[in-house]
Amino acid sequence: MEGKEEDVRLGANKFNERQPLGTAAQSQDDKDYKEPPPAPLFEPGELTSWSFYRAGIAEFMATFLFLYITVLTVMGVVKDPTKCTTVGIQGIAWAFGGMIFALVYCTAGISGGHINPAVTFGLFLARKLSLTRAVFYMLMQCLGAICGAGVVKGFYGKTNYELHNGGANMVAHGYTKGDGLGAEIVGTFILVYTVFSATDAKRSARDSHVPILAPLPIGFAVFLVHLATIPITGTGINPARSLGAAIIFNKDSAWDDHWIFWVGPFIGAALAALYHRL
Repeated sequence: MEGKEEDVRLGANKFNERQPLGTAAQSQDDKDYKEPPPAPLFEPGELTSWSFYRAGIAEFMATFLFLYITVLTVMGVVKDPTKCTTVGIQGIAWAFGGMIFALVYCTAGISGGHINPAVTFGLFLARKLSLTRAVFYMLMQCLGAICGAGVVKGFYGKTNYELHNGGANMVAHGYTKGDGLGAEIVGTFILVYTVFSATDAKRSARDSHVPILAPLPIGFAVFLVHLATIPITGTGINPARSLGAAIIFNKDSAWDDHWIFWVGPFIGAALAALYHRL
């Protein structure tokens, strides 16, 4: 009996009496994680690296394909007077969210899969990439968007394309510019915050038992934001997408509110970067 009591006593004390739980366990795990150093503001060496230009090409191609599919979908819905034979607003939202899911998946290992100047701006503020790379990405994203929208105009012809507003973002009748700006700020905040959360290396290290396919929540965030804000602004949350459609459409109605689709997303991205750092 004494031997059994000794075994029980040793077994009970084999592990610490209090095991860390919840946030306490997370804090202990976080000690084993080292935050990567912030990216330098300028990185001249990038300009001589092929991977730098390869990443830019990936951003160009991804944004080109993104505008091609999404604007084509928008035009297909808008041209039908009844909308009954089209995919409707839900289909447009799925086109945007689905393309982001697919393209982020394809380009994440090459460029990080930004496909959006607001995402690039937010990651730059969080010191995840250099100013050199951020500016280059934004330039390639805008060029890709212009080309993508241009191909859609080629399919539809100038008359039909302009008749249906070319998929350009505008504040809808019944809403103020303030409404449109607020929708863009909140929508971009949701998107960029999701990007930070889905790609957080600390979270991956802490929750390694939870498999996360980063493009999935990012694409789903885009889908949900489009469902909510298409009736207000047509949903920008991506300055390159708004710029590409506006340049190819090139009418006063597209430029009157265009500033909203740059200011709003950049404010939303900055707020997401700030909140992520708290």
